[in-house]
Amino acid sequence: MVLSKLTGADIICECLIEQGVDTVFGYPGGAVLNIYDSLYKYSDRITHILTAHEQGASHAADGYARASGKTGVVIATSGPGATNLVTGIATAYMDSVPVVAITGNVACALLGLDSFQEVDITGITMPITKHNFIVKDVNKLADTIREAFYIANEGRKGPVLIDVPKDITALSAEFVNKPIKPIVPPATLHQDDCIQKAAEMIRESERPYIYCGGGINNARGAKALKTFVQLADAPVSASLMAQGCFDQTDGKYIGMLGMHGTTAAAKALAECDLFIAIGTRFSDRVIGDPSTFAKRAKVLHIDIDPAEINKNISAFHKVIGDSAEVLEKLNRLLKPQKHHEWTQSICGGELNIRQSGTEQLDITPQLIMETLDRLTDGEAIICTEVGQAQMWAAQYYRYKHPRQLVTSGGLGTMGFGLGASIGAKTALPDRTVINIAGDGSFHMNLNELVTLSKHNIPVIELVMNNSVLGMVRQWQRLFYDKHFSQTTLDRPTDYVKLGEAFGIKAFSLTKAADCERVLSEAVKLSQSVPVLIEVKIDRDINVLPMVPAGKSVTEPITEINTED
Repeated sequence: MVLSKLTGADIICECLIEQGVDTVFGYPGGAVLNIYDSLYKYSDRITHILTAHEQGASHAADGYARASGKTGVVIATSGPGATNLVTGIATAYMDSVPVVAITGNVACALLGLDSFQEVDITGITMPITKHNFIVKDVNKLADTIREAFYIANEGRKGPVLIDVPKDITALSAEFVNKPIKPIVPPATLHQDDCIQKAAEMIRESERPYIYCGGGINNARGAKALKTFVQLADAPVSASLMAQGCFDQTDGKYIGMLGMHGTTAAAKALAECDLFIAIGTRFSDRVIGDPSTFAKRAKVLHIDIDPAEINKNISAFHKVIGDSAEVLEKLNRLLKPQKHHEWTQSICGGELNIRQSGTEQLDITPQLIMETLDRLTDGEAIICTEVGQAQMWAAQYYRYKHPRQLVTSGGLGTMGFGLGASIGAKTALPDRTVINIAGDGSFHMNLNELVTLSKHNIPVIELVMNNSVLGMVRQWQRLFYDKHFSQTTLDRPTDYVKLGEAFGIKAFSLTKAADCERVLSEAVKLSQSVPVLIEVKIDRDINVLPMVPAGKSVTEPITEINTED
């Protein structure tokens, strides 16, 4: 049915509603005034979360998408508003997250004239989006928005940007609601032969090892994976992006593989005869020295993106297709395998290293994360910043469900987690959401505390304060002769006063004896209000195991001498 003519700004709102969007994140400015005027009129159907900075809005849209599986939407004005989205867009791109970014620009007649707050944002973001558009005809606006949502979710997911000059948002065009274009999973190449051969390889294997990446981190994939693990009778590991795709309380789970993976995962890699990689791009942080990776094994690589096959690791056999769909078909072909001796030799041991020297410390990251795990029954959404705190969150919290860990993997974006937690809690208001930060990352985007407070978004912001840039310091200790150049922070921030200044309940936790009480109170409070917790930890607690860059992941460092 044709509606009365709508402005471009109203068309944007109608298309967002048509695509199932009920929440957007953003920051207004001159080039998007018409869009914000329409958002005012559509406020009963579209909730807008105003952040303190456009980068925070981009991370919030990303966190919303990661936690919910829906498409995140962020809106920003032209010039610096648009460029402030770049880090967030790149973060989503590296981790294959569906985000649609809508930016304003100067009027069409002013494009290319170095006009006030004009940038070529489509040119800037071309390498970090699946696709981007600039709309110069209001009659093409609606279909462009629909195409953007389709592209963001089709195949390997990712961000799409739509740049809309200001005059296009003011002009009018006829608008017709259209049904959402269905997304059909890509056909598996040479489907029957490929899957049959994969099944044969699994049947013939005596020491199979299953490794999962972010491409399987959804409910359907997790269900198919659980069945597959049972049928293959194999140890299973997950990348940082896939934490929770396999229940980590299951005895078959052996921890992460790679730079900060477990010794069990490294042992399995060294000894397996079939390495089954599902929905993973084989990041350099996972494979280390590629010449030593899975030397005794055939590699079976299942992935939706043909470009990832044989890019970093050569596959003996490949299956190109949606990971969940491929696993479901494999499950129908497989009978239960038995590898009791193999799984007994790999599974069931203690996954986390007890670092020497930490027994003298009163409070440790392991204590914090394991207490949070117990208090939340392993059901919280854990967001993270990047660095040591990120790795401790991955190592010591046991994830049971897909989409439970919201973290920046490929780009490693410090300052990501607080914005992402805003998005995650907005998407899933009934879940406990905790952002685990180091003090270095926290200071990058602490301005988003005001977003928590203003909108009363009940997130726990937990800052592990060691007064250093911990991960960089760890590298400086090992490889730069302890030259701690610009990594000793010792900032005088009073976290309790800071939280109170933003209107947030805040705690400072310094003793293990107070851990249970403070964290329990924070979890209870976070059902209704945001909470900030500073946890003071020793600056020389390291993330272990650790594999130096470019070295074999089967030979991790398990102890670091911290004596200066």
